[in-house]
Amino acid sequence: MTKHVFEVIGQPHADRAARVAQLRELGFGWADIEDEPYWIDQLVLMPRALYGELEAASAKLWHILDKTARHVMGKPEFYELLGIPDVLWDALDLLPVPPKGLISKYARFDFAISNEGAIKLLELNADTPTGYVEAAIATPWLCSEAGVASPNEGMAGYVAAAWGEERLEAAACVDYGTHIEDSGTIEALAKHSGLPMRCLDCLDLWVDEGIMKDGEGNTIRSLFALYPKEWMAVDEGGEAFAYAVENGELKLHNPIHSIVLQSKGLLAAVWGLYELGMLFDPEEREAIGQYMLPAYNNPVFEGSFVSKSMFGREGGSVRLFDGEGELELADEDGFDTSELFPLVFQKRAELARIHTAEGELHLLTGMFVINGTPCGMLGRAGGPITGNTSHFVALGVRD
Repeated sequence: MTKHVFEVIGQPHADRAARVAQLRELGFGWADIEDEPYWIDQLVLMPRALYGELEAASAKLWHILDKTARHVMGKPEFYELLGIPDVLWDALDLLPVPPKGLISKYARFDFAISNEGAIKLLELNADTPTGYVEAAIATPWLCSEAGVASPNEGMAGYVAAAWGEERLEAAACVDYGTHIEDSGTIEALAKHSGLPMRCLDCLDLWVDEGIMKDGEGNTIRSLFALYPKEWMAVDEGGEAFAYAVENGELKLHNPIHSIVLQSKGLLAAVWGLYELGMLFDPEEREAIGQYMLPAYNNPVFEGSFVSKSMFGREGGSVRLFDGEGELELADEDGFDTSELFPLVFQKRAELARIHTAEGELHLLTGMFVINGTPCGMLGRAGGPITGNTSHFVALGVRD
């Protein structure tokens, strides 16, 4: 029998309320959501060698996706294939592309790692990833409490380096002060930046003759917004927001070009170029073959596969198809964006299954890439589709 690479250790503390209160003081205020346990009070460990491979794979894939994004820049036919709203096309072509490896400075890979340790990339959130507080604040503390090594200790330093270069003025999310997770995320990022930043509600922002202003009429020149860029195509005021970026009056972090990395269609572009023998050198081709999954703009698979919107988030729009091509499972909790953006089809990869206090769950492994460096893991456990109802579980490294 093959030994599973993941090991679940510990049992939930008898006084969960006290532990939840401690995490809240640290800045993780949603360990319980409406009296439901979001955080699982256990640790999941992986071997040191597997973590080293995951870190190296993340660095290689980051380079490959960056290279592919640069290859499609300035080509409207690719923008259309990637599902990028045309309201953003001018900004993509007019504004300078960021330096190598820094198209996005705040991103998170999501990997399927099998019970045996095979690593496969599922997707990249290169625009507005959440889970930062869980990874950067909760995970190191939980690992330290258990005497376990955490590679996440340096995440705050990478945020400070990335944001300090741009001297951001403000961070914003929708329903700031009400939406506890998004509010806590931008507050933690602002704190870790070391900058005197304001936290704002996106709904209070407006554009006056191409200039972004807050609710009091103050001009904003640089902003981190936990607001998906593709929504500029559908939200009221989105076109004005895009124009403020396009004309250079507003500098966004992540930059506007991160929308290219964000599109799941870029995974299909990588795979298509790989199959055609274009763009990539032998080392890059080896990494693609080992760590990426076949992905296409059409469902051409003979075996099991997944379909998802090119700009779906939190499991929304994900559908799993079995070996016969029949629908097996569809996400019912996340917002389905498949009517707004085109679909991408990807070969299916199974997630490891772990036995937790919440039952047997599928484990999704996230890896943050901040300022171009893989630097912190995020563990989420739930069903075959990792969506809004999944749990947070801290990941550590076993020596």
